[in-house]
Amino acid sequence: MAIRKLRVWDLPTRIFHWTLLVLVVAAFVTGLVGGNLIEWHGRAGIAIAGLLAFRLVWGFVGSTYARFADFVPGPAHIWAHLRGQWDGLGHNPFGALSVLALLLVLAFQVLSGLVSNDDIAFEGPLHALTSKDTSDWLTGLHRQNFWTLIVLVALHVAAILYYLQAKKDNLVKPMITGVKEVADPAARPAQGGGAVAFVLALAVAVAAVWAASGGLLPPPPPPPPSQPVPAW
Repeated sequence: MAIRKLRVWDLPTRIFHWTLLVLVVAAFVTGLVGGNLIEWHGRAGIAIAGLLAFRLVWGFVGSTYARFADFVPGPAHIWAHLRGQWDGLGHNPFGALSVLALLLVLAFQVLSGLVSNDDIAFEGPLHALTSKDTSDWLTGLHRQNFWTLIVLVALHVAAILYYLQAKKDNLVKPMITGVKEVADPAARPAQGGGAVAFVLALAVAVAAVWAASGGLLPPPPPPPPSQPVPAW
């Protein structure tokens, strides 16, 4: 059977994937080190908020295999995969569940981080939207959820290595090149996700970054006027 090369992952999806990886590593390192780097930890979180907003929109207007309608698995797809009968091109059902779990955990991590505080010098840009007790509670969950994220990332990497070693299926290369080798003559390349869709998703991402940075909050009150210094 002839092997063909088909476009599977569009460029925005690939840029999202690798940029998210870099930002998650940056957030991990800066959060772990703390100190003066905690401000960069916050900036990484805001950038991740923008990426997640982009991916949410792209999941509806992006190309074929980036859309949630294509890769969010139902029971039939999961059962077919367990029986070795799933023959899709994008994320397999278990891979799709892994991606969805990562996105949800990251979304919670970002949202909780935006209202967190360290009781010293750092407050999330949306800290003013919550009470001190709520902020403290979400700060604790933010720290605990970090380990959930680590476990999911480790499982994601382990699955990639398993497919590479056991099934000789390199999942990383198509996410770099966008192209996958397939033997199915009925398989079709990705369609859609053009310039208009990209501009729409990018605009939502920029708006999300602006809002996450505190753009919707009222400006702080002006400082009180300085008191005149007595001449004596």
